[in-house]
Amino acid sequence: MSSASAKRVFAPGERIFTEGDVPDVAYLIESGRIEVWATQGSKRLTLSYLGAGEILGEMAVIDRAPRSASADAITEVSVTEIRADQLRARLDEADPVLRGLLVGLLSRYRRGLRAARVGVLDEPEGDDLAVVDQKRRVADKIRLERELLEALDGDQLRVVFQPIFDLYENRIAGFEALVRWDHPTRGPVSPSEFIALAEETSLIVPVGHYALMRSCVLLAELDRRLNSDFRPWVAVNISARQSLVPDFADLLASTARESGLDPSRIKAEITESLALDYERVQELIARCRWHGIGVSLDDFGTGHSGLGHLHRLEFDTIKLDQSFVKPLPGDLKAAALVRGIVTMLHGMGAEMVAEGVETIEQAHALKSQGVRYLQGWLVGKPQDPAVLDPLDVNSQLLELQSSQPGLDRHGLRA
Repeated sequence: MSSASAKRVFAPGERIFTEGDVPDVAYLIESGRIEVWATQGSKRLTLSYLGAGEILGEMAVIDRAPRSASADAITEVSVTEIRADQLRARLDEADPVLRGLLVGLLSRYRRGLRAARVGVLDEPEGDDLAVVDQKRRVADKIRLERELLEALDGDQLRVVFQPIFDLYENRIAGFEALVRWDHPTRGPVSPSEFIALAEETSLIVPVGHYALMRSCVLLAELDRRLNSDFRPWVAVNISARQSLVPDFADLLASTARESGLDPSRIKAEITESLALDYERVQELIARCRWHGIGVSLDDFGTGHSGLGHLHRLEFDTIKLDQSFVKPLPGDLKAAALVRGIVTMLHGMGAEMVAEGVETIEQAHALKSQGVRYLQGWLVGKPQDPAVLDPLDVNSQLLELQSSQPGLDRHGLRA
């Protein structure tokens, strides 16, 4: 069959497919009327009538089962064929919970249809291991989503700060706010698990708003506790769904002011995947700048067209993915890439935050290449802001202002 979807026309009374057929395509009905029917003993049982704009025969294509009904054209019918791989590709890309619900719905529909035809409700057949595993994962996801809702209501989420070191000023300049979930029975839930779940649903909006509010409150409390001229900023991660909230930059600014902070103390961190939507992000950046809010591009270099973002969007800082930092010092290619990116950023008036810095040798290498900000365990692990002392800086970092023995001008081992 051609790779393009084929057009077909059926005459009035013509059979489109028959109960028991092995499915290969579904149909988008362009015009005409179709009767879908099944046999009930010696009787013909009409299941539905379909018309233009509706899809026919997709059920058998999705679950790869023989056709459970027949379809006849009532009038002249024009259809567009939908190949099985087209439907299955979309199903594979769908939310796994919705996919699991759909497959379960199809299974129940087929059992109900058979019961209507023969008068007996069959016991469901045992699933193979793959289906059982899929059902378990769907159930776990639904359960975790509900528990995340309860965690929001029950104040089980908390925000921690990871410090970011300024090599130019030789001090902590700010923090990245990170959300943590302490489950009452499971204990700590991995952020990669519950943040990914939240991003698949609308839950990322309340989770993100919680993180923003708590970050502002915690930073204001840190100001009062330190009672000094130290005025760090806090970077909060912005999801694609959050960016769709009307006047989102205004919400950032108003939330900061309600906590007694100047909006300039907030940085909005945008991931590369979100930055693909240039028009929306350009508007967000412009409005953030109007409020004095900084904007950072997160996860730079993780697979998207990053140079296009840098060319078209006016970020204040770029967060370099830790995969560039890990090989330093000693990797000529990694060092050359970092050096080239820093030079390019400086030409556009932006600075770099290097993530995943774990050793003083990496810090030396990054400083020698013009990187301004460091983030990672060498600087500090994520901590509760109530016990965080940003003035207590790793002495090794403070010594970076002195000579750098053993490294050449490119930050490589001599």
